[in-house]
Amino acid sequence: MREIVLDTETTGFKPEEGHRLIEIGCIELVNHVATGQRFHVYINPERDVPPDAVAVHGLTEEFLADKPVFNDVAADFVAFIGDAKLVIHNAAFDMAFLNWELRIAGYPTLAADRAIDTLIMARRKFPGAPATLDALCKRFGVDNSNRTLHGALLDAQLLAEVYLELLGGRQAGLALAAGPAAKAGGVRIDRPYREARPHAASADEIAAHAELLKKLKNPVWATE
Repeated sequence: MREIVLDTETTGFKPEEGHRLIEIGCIELVNHVATGQRFHVYINPERDVPPDAVAVHGLTEEFLADKPVFNDVAADFVAFIGDAKLVIHNAAFDMAFLNWELRIAGYPTLAADRAIDTLIMARRKFPGAPATLDALCKRFGVDNSNRTLHGALLDAQLLAEVYLELLGGRQAGLALAAGPAAKAGGVRIDRPYREARPHAASADEIAAHAELLKKLKNPVWATE
């Protein structure tokens, strides 16, 4: 099972107001285990980056000026994600920007049901509790001490760990896939054959039970 943990950075909140993608970070999981494969790119938005946005992610117009435009990286991005499920925190935000950019570049948009929203997962699992990525890192003991600013690749790496915890803990990702039995679809354990143990009462036990019933007044389990 292949999944892509994904995060983006943008110039603002709404693509319909002219805001654009400026960074995409992706981490590949197979059977809930990080493979080491990743996709990361900075994007020239061909517009200014408002100061409020720079304060969040630190990506300035000057830094992005020589980076490729989305159209130049779209094919590589689409090839990397393939048909995998996309694990995203607050998926509606990132999906809106990705689909806006894909549409402009002439690519098919991403179906909403491809996204696994970890924000929704967290709110269902911990109703009323903070569900930001930082809050979830703290809850699960995921080290985010290097996260002084938002960054798509770093956030995707943190989210991958948080996602496994939301699924039930990191151990869920330890697929026993090293041996041939696991590759065949299961784990085989050889055990010695044992004869079935008898469970019927012996003649002596039946006689002892009958004697006990004689000593009781109207026993409810008497057969006669």
